[in-house]
Amino acid sequence: MLNIIFAAAGPATYQWSPKCALVMISCNILAYAIARATIRQPNEGFEMPNSRFFGGLSHGAFVGANCLGHLLGIGSILGLAARGVL
Repeated sequence: MLNIIFAAAGPATYQWSPKCALVMISCNILAYAIARATIRQPNEGFEMPNSRFFGGLSHGAFVGANCLGHLLGIGSILGLAARGVL
């Protein structure tokens, strides 16, 4: 009985589309800019291959920026989908 109530109260999932990808890509680019501006030593540690394409970020900074970008992207996609924009 309780499972049925929780299943009915859950939000609908959003299907992938090019708009969704554009939002995620823009959030990741924003996260790279935030990481480059706020990480004290962004090039400490293992270097990325051809690091000039990654803004000079090290491996750890790049992974951290990707994590932040995906968190921003998930929130943006769910928020925009709830408002009916996507």
